[in-house]
Amino acid sequence: MNDTTLTRGARWFNALAGEPSSAAPVWSGDAPLGGDTARFITVVPDPANRFPRATTNVVGLEQGWQLARAVREAIEADTGVDAGTRRPIVAIVDVKSQAYGYREEMLGIHLACAAAVDAYASARDAGHPVIALIVGPAMSGAFLAHGYQANRIVALDAPGTMVHAMGKEAAARVTRRTVEELDELGDTIVPMSYSMASFAKLGLLDQLIEGIDADAPDAAQIERVRTVLVEQIRSAREGDRTLARRLESAAARQTRAASIEVRRRLAEQWDAV
Repeated sequence: MNDTTLTRGARWFNALAGEPSSAAPVWSGDAPLGGDTARFITVVPDPANRFPRATTNVVGLEQGWQLARAVREAIEADTGVDAGTRRPIVAIVDVKSQAYGYREEMLGIHLACAAAVDAYASARDAGHPVIALIVGPAMSGAFLAHGYQANRIVALDAPGTMVHAMGKEAAARVTRRTVEELDELGDTIVPMSYSMASFAKLGLLDQLIEGIDADAPDAAQIERVRTVLVEQIRSAREGDRTLARRLESAAARQTRAASIEVRRRLAEQWDAV
């Protein structure tokens, strides 16, 4: 057993797609999903990676470019296919962070991550239903590069799944609080919370899947997740290709009212010029 078999991203990839057609640090492959053949993509640890900051399930230079390649290959393969039937892309998200390192910064990790973002956005704009399935941490720039551009975002409601700008211990140091104080703050300030239920209140999550063992799902639980993915693919195909719905839900209108108003005023001023 190697390190990659221990991560949730790898386990869920195997459960949903079987064996990958590409090697670490980015697994990708096509597999049946509902009536479609979907492209599944996840980031896994790569102990032999030449960049020491990028040996675990993080998004570094190679991960960013390989994510972009996996998505672009799907786009190119479906060139000429009717936009309404282009293959879904499922981003299985289990990423602890972007790779922090001097070499990564000098060699342009921002470009690598931007390439992944652009690829996912291009796939969505081209008619590929892009679904992000969060099975572990979805942290910082790694989530921006792998998952955040999806038409729909779903997550397992399980310990260890979270969406945040930084880890809890780091956030406690930055805010000069204890971890316990940070947890208490998250109870009253939704964006500070580390629970998926709280993240859902921001209107950014399309479905929270409860009752799933994230580390060792049984066949029935895997089938439930498949059913959710199929439903979200159908929803994505029936909706528009923008991300506007993230500001239109009842949850967003309540918890992101100030953000929505700022956007409205910016648009008003922009159109007046």
